[in-house]
Amino acid sequence: MIVRNINTENPIIAWWSGGITSAVTCKLCIDWFGSENVRLIFIDTGNENDDTYIFKSHCEAWYHKEIETIRNPDFRNIQEVWYKHKSLNVATGAICSTVLKRLVREDFQKNNLFSYQAFGFDIDELNRARMLKLNHPDSRPIYPLIIELLRKKDCIKIVQDANNMFLTIELPSTYKKGYLNNNCFKTGCVQGGIGYWQKIQREEVSKFDAMAKVEHELTDLKGEPVTMLKDQSKGGGLVFLKPHPNYPNIKDISMMKGREPKPLFECNGFCGTNDLERNETEKEINYELPN
Repeated sequence: MIVRNINTENPIIAWWSGGITSAVTCKLCIDWFGSENVRLIFIDTGNENDDTYIFKSHCEAWYHKEIETIRNPDFRNIQEVWYKHKSLNVATGAICSTVLKRLVREDFQKNNLFSYQAFGFDIDELNRARMLKLNHPDSRPIYPLIIELLRKKDCIKIVQDANNMFLTIELPSTYKKGYLNNNCFKTGCVQGGIGYWQKIQREEVSKFDAMAKVEHELTDLKGEPVTMLKDQSKGGGLVFLKPHPNYPNIKDISMMKGREPKPLFECNGFCGTNDLERNETEKEINYELPN
């Protein structure tokens, strides 16, 4: 990795997303480039699990540095985004990611000086990292985890090993519950895939019911099915969380074979955008065409 002109006036922007890989990415940037030459930025969707903010404070103690928080001031919550656009996912990714993360990041990029931006893609996300660099060269991305050949499980161990008598870093509860990301867990992530939502149906019933209600209300407002999921088997088609009385021919999640949640990338504002290929979780997402 060749990096140049890094200083306090042209710092590294390291994006802290609330997940384990971004947490280690930020620590590597501080260790490599010096704390004074790194800005740590968190884009708050307002839809994060409460213990994400505890994890943030623990990471700040680990870094000996504040994580700056920015957000889209035009929306009070993620539901306002869904209902304004009558959508959950579009061909270029989740509408909530676009509005609450990508556009916020791009606005920050336009209005702040930086040398490079560090993203928490790990060694299993080489294609995604390559496409970000090809499609968004102006972001000047670097990938510390890929340079260090680190996977998500390696990042968890790094954080656990950082604990000592003077420092406690409590992992977000989503990891302890068996989820492989910490995205938007206040409602559940619209890009989680079938296995993810089956797990939420078993373990987070009120969360599942609330999101099923959102799907139905958006469907009624739009006059056509709005779902998060789709069936990749032969015959395929959209998949509701719960059956919609006006669309009896569309499957619901109870008809799908049980499966475990598959790894899902941490949301950083590029979710689903211009990838070379989609992983198995992404293939289960309903990427409807944009209006």
